[in-house]
Amino acid sequence: MALSKVDAANFLTGTIPSGNIATSSLAAAATGKILQAVTAVDTTYRTSTSTSWVTASNTATVSITPSSTSSKIWVVCTCNMNCNDGNDGWVSTIYRDSTNLGNATHGLASGNSVPGVSGNHFPCTMTILDSPSSTSALTYQLYVKLLDIDGDGANVNIGGTVAGSSTPVPSHITVFEVGP
Repeated sequence: MALSKVDAANFLTGTIPSGNIATSSLAAAATGKILQAVTAVDTTYRTSTSTSWVTASNTATVSITPSSTSSKIWVVCTCNMNCNDGNDGWVSTIYRDSTNLGNATHGLASGNSVPGVSGNHFPCTMTILDSPSSTSALTYQLYVKLLDIDGDGANVNIGGTVAGSSTPVPSHITVFEVGP
């Protein structure tokens, strides 16, 4: 026998006690609020030849002091990246002070240029929810490194321009303190 109509009144009448809502998984997922936000923008075209993690920009850096050790820090970073050698690639990550928040080798994002084509810049967005357990000032910063696969030297370029334009695409980093 198929049901053609179900009356919701048959499932729930009255009110749900607040104690039952507070222990539900829905209530747990809905907790937390943004306590503060800090952002920085870098509008300079930058280049690196380092095959080790280096700061991509001293301007794409933010400092935040959490109000509680139970706060989390949500980090969002966007930029434009490329490698000028089609056989090589780039890797990017976010550091909290001296701690890489991504994979030690592959960071949080990576890409490579198309062989035979240089100058293709790719949008890169990284986001991570950090649990620093601190009430001290924390610095979050964009880092990059070159993946020089063929050993012939190359550049990682950050903030690439649109063809015919001299204005670099800005890199942004924003951190949000998320309270319990």
